[in-house]
Amino acid sequence: MAGGLFALLDDVAALAKMAAASVDDIGAAAGRATTKAAGVVVDDTAVTPQYVHGVTADRELPMIKRITIGSLRNKLLVILPVALLLSQFLPGLLTPILMVGGGYLCYEGAEKVWARLRGHDHHPVPVTAEGAEAEKAMVSGAIRTDLILSAEIMVIALNEVAEEPFLNRLGILVVVAIAITLAVYGVVAVIVKLDDIGLALSQRSTGLPGRIGHALLVGTPRLLAVISVVGVAAMLWVGGHIELVGLDELGWHAPYELVHDIEHAVHNALHGTLGSIAGWLTNTLLSAVFGLIVGALILGVLHLVPRRRSTAAH
Repeated sequence: MAGGLFALLDDVAALAKMAAASVDDIGAAAGRATTKAAGVVVDDTAVTPQYVHGVTADRELPMIKRITIGSLRNKLLVILPVALLLSQFLPGLLTPILMVGGGYLCYEGAEKVWARLRGHDHHPVPVTAEGAEAEKAMVSGAIRTDLILSAEIMVIALNEVAEEPFLNRLGILVVVAIAITLAVYGVVAVIVKLDDIGLALSQRSTGLPGRIGHALLVGTPRLLAVISVVGVAAMLWVGGHIELVGLDELGWHAPYELVHDIEHAVHNALHGTLGSIAGWLTNTLLSAVFGLIVGALILGVLHLVPRRRSTAAH
């Protein structure tokens, strides 16, 4: 009897170890998938604060909370089931779908670069919220934008774990969805409150806290500007890399191999840690350049088609 009990305990311990290993594997895979989606995450973080710009301070956090819930709903109830069904029954569609999303990122990045070059850089910021209906419209707009970015995040993450068993894929994507959403909107909540924190500190003290408050007031707009630039660069990098890898998987190897060969040449020329960093930066820069080229082509086509229609109408 005792022997049977000890055997049962051994079995339970073995199962616990297997479960812990599985959790570790899911955590590690979720970390890799989240890193791969970093470009879209940065853009998501850069875009969202614009939707609460001009809103009274007491409504900022409630609005971000509603957007966060909407983002989780997008990822877990809409995107996740569709992505898992595709990966299970039509895995061959993942690469083309990923490339469509990558093309969208390239287009968005190229459009923002073009707008800045022309001096027409602006953000589609909704009007200042006045009343419940205006606030509801702003939140709905933010959630719609999040749906596009969330879809790209989830497909990128899924592509990284496509070879995992179904239940592992499910666990990984749930972890990625929750972790990224909380991270993004947690950072957004901090960013939109930095100026309020700075104002409070500057009004209450003239010493070090006051100087910190003044620095926050001055620095927050600059921080948002930096995040915006990083977001554009990240979109071009991630979008370009997706297109390069996708083309390679679909049979056109030349662009990916060229970038890969240049990366290796730089790595071998410098050796060691410096070579690894330089190689990664080279790959990142070339991917961003390729993304800019792809985005510019899409941008040109989209601008050309309406003109042709307009000419035909006349």
